[in-house]
Amino acid sequence: LQRMLSIAVEVDRSPNCSSCKIADVIFPFILNIPLRSQREAFLNTMESHLLRCKLLELLFQHSCDVPTTLPLSLAKILYFLSHSSVLLQYQDETATWQRWDEMLQYLSLLLMSYQNVRQPIVCCLSPPTFPLAEHLRSSLNDRMDLIIQKAKPKLQDSDDISHLDVQLKIEDFISRMQEALGQPFPWQIMEKLCMLR
Repeated sequence: LQRMLSIAVEVDRSPNCSSCKIADVIFPFILNIPLRSQREAFLNTMESHLLRCKLLELLFQHSCDVPTTLPLSLAKILYFLSHSSVLLQYQDETATWQRWDEMLQYLSLLLMSYQNVRQPIVCCLSPPTFPLAEHLRSSLNDRMDLIIQKAKPKLQDSDDISHLDVQLKIEDFISRMQEALGQPFPWQIMEKLCMLR
């Protein structure tokens, strides 16, 4: 399934458009998966970073009282940190802190996937047979030309965030968690928050 979805993203002239269309179709099914383990299995095995970004973006937009019009960017990910609530289906015995933990897990996954879409990190262990791992928003033909030209992916204005921006949003998130969970926070949440920072 993940291979088919990855190919479906690439066959369109604009992978950005095709990933949006596919994410719109898949998203209602994600909302109706009752188990966290099943949601994570689906999202973690997704081969297309671009499609995973679009799905997670939809998930966080859905969980915001006031959705943002920012394009997918570092600033938008910080917005999600401050404004998202937990609206996914859970089994009755799922503790509140585990819902926050899952939210942080998906936020980290969105950040990692976005970093790959924006400017992938070159890894010597990556299979050399997988071509064109840059410029994922461009078609395969255009991508080849861009890589040959050694063109750097274009950054957006909303990708320009400061350490202070991050610190303020993290503090805001901790305040929201204090209201919901009290203290001390479970170590899993603090670990994920440190990783995200």
